[in-house]
Formats: sequence, structure tokens, C-alpha cells
Amino acid sequence: MILNGFSIFLSSDIDVSVEQYIHRMKKSGFSGVFTSLHIPEDNPQFLKSRLKKLGNITKKENLTLMADISSTTIDLLNLKTIEDYQSLQELGLTGLRIDYGIAPNLISELSHIFTVGLNASTMTEADYKYLLENNADFDNIEYWHNYYPRPETGLGKHDFIKKNTWLKSLNGEIVAFVAGDNHRRGPLYEGLPTLEKHRNNHPLASCLELQKECHVDKVYVGDSGLSSKTIEQFEDYYYHQRVLLEVDLLTSSYSDLVLGSHTNRFDSSRDVIRSQSARFKKIPHIPQLNNIERSIGSVTLDNYLYGRYQGEFQLVKKDLTASPRVNVMGKICCTDLPLLSFIDSGVNYKLIERK
Repeated sequence: MILNGFSIFLSSDIDVSVEQYIHRMKKSGFSGVFTSLHIPEDNPQFLKSRLKKLGNITKKENLTLMADISSTTIDLLNLKTIEDYQSLQELGLTGLRIDYGIAPNLISELSHIFTVGLNASTMTEADYKYLLENNADFDNIEYWHNYYPRPETGLGKHDFIKKNTWLKSLNGEIVAFVAGDNHRRGPLYEGLPTLEKHRNNHPLASCLELQKECHVDKVYVGDSGLSSKTIEQFEDYYYHQRVLLEVDLLTSSYSDLVLGSHTNRFDSSRDVIRSQSARFKKIPHIPQLNNIERSIGSVTLDNYLYGRYQGEFQLVKKDLTASPRVNVMGKICCTDLPLLSFIDSGVNYKLIERK
């Protein structure tokens, strides 16, 4: 997985709990922090001091720090000269995501000092040509999509891919957001995704879809929180390229054949995810047990009636009928079901029992 980032907002103090969260995210493979300097609900009185606290932490953790700015921010921080902008580096900022009201010639100048994130959704050919003519440093320019706090306003996947295909021709990295699953940002608390379909989706599944199917290079968690379980899943994927799944077992029998690490076969099946090592294990006699309908996410073992397939382990990708030869041993946790789509040929996955 390409390195990803997460968000820390300045609406509340940057205290010890925030620092601990940042440390945990860095340890789990995240490489950047995003914050905003123009959220209407934030108190401008504390903006600079909190930004400095955040910058000190990101410098200590060796994380990049990108901040959203607008013409309102410029007035608030009294940014008049290029030297004023350079002073933001002393606060720990490594990049500026440019929002509304900032002149293109200033953007060109800033690109020689910071990583500059341009609004990917509104970027045009004319904008690109203007920056080119004004000697912008395109090695430092990225294309950042927005996140959308209000339900039903997020982007559609088709148009998103179409826009990104064009942006790729400009040779800059593309950045997008996924919603978090903990401590969602107010005042709406409805998630901060780029794509509407990701608003209540598993954050890792959303991230993988953006990177594998939508030409996105970096993904940031828009909300300021991920659950401990989801952080662990990001960490496992980042360090081991393995999809970690929680399962609710229906029986403790043969759990040693179910729990633990598996690898999907390279000749991946349409209906199920298999385990290439399942039948190479020492397989005991497996009687009939829980021969019920196999809904999406069912975890199954073939019993003795399947002959040489006895001990075959599968995760079900589509609803299947009950079979007297197939035992249903458990079910993948419903929030993890979107991850099944990303267990492709040869991909490692690991099942752990939900506590």
C-alpha cells in the first residue's frame, strides 16, 4: 500500500490524547497529517497556537503536515509577503492545500517553498497552462480532491475516475479522502469522504478502492478518528500486505483450520475465496455440522461427504444455497464484508475471532 495520511483538526486543544493518537497512526504506517485553517466553526483565537503544537508533534514524528488555506486564512494570519508564508514552515507546515480566493501567481511562488495541493475537482486546462507559464514547480504540486460533510453531495465514481485520468496526464499525485469510523467531525458527524459511496464504508476498503480502481496516489482519512480495530487493519495491510478480518464463530470445533493466516489461490474463484494451503494441512475426519445457507461472508469447511475436498476452507463472496457437504463455521463481521472484494488472486488474509 502507498503511504496514507489522516486528519487532525484545530477545533479543540492538541492535548496528550491527540499526541498519542498521532504516534499510534505513525507506528501503523501513516505518513502525513492534514488540517484545515479555514473551518468556520473553529475559534480563530487559538488557531496559531494549536497549529504550532500540532506542527511540533508532526516534526517529532517525521510526518508531513498539509493545511487547507483560503483568502480568509490569509487575512486571519496576516500573510502579506512570501516571507510571511515561509514563516509557516517554522510552525511545522510542509504543504498548503489551496482553496478559494488565492491568485495563481501566488500559487506559483508558493510551489517553490511548499508542497502545494490544488483543488482536483475544479482544476482546468487553463489553470494548468497559467501555472506553467508562471514557472510553477510541478514537482511540488499535487491534486487534492475535497471531502464532503453533507450526505448526498459526495462525488460519483464514474466522473471521479474520468477527472483523475486527465489529472494523471499532468504528472502530479492525486489525493482523496475516506470517512473515518470514530470521532467523526461536527457539526454534521456524517463522515468526510470524497466519494459518496464511501460515507459509511469500511475505511480500508474505501482506501483500497481509491488506489486500485480510481487512479488515486494518496488517501487521507477525512475525519479525525479511526477505531483501534481499523487502525490494526491498516497496519496489517501496510506491513504485511494482508487483509485482517474479524469472524464470529458458530462453533469452536476445527477453529485451528479457520483462524489464522491464509492465502487466496492464484486461480481465484468467482463465488468464494479459497485457501491455497487448506488441503495440505493434516485434516481430521470432519462430520456434518451447520449445513445452512451460505450468505456473503460465511466461513465454511467441507466435511467428509466431499471426499478429497474434506477440509477445504472458503470465504463466501455471494449468497449460496445450503449444502450437506459444506459446514458453515462462522461469519465475517458485517463491517469487514467490503474488504472481501480486495482479496484478489494470491492475496494474504488472516481471520481473528471477534471478542
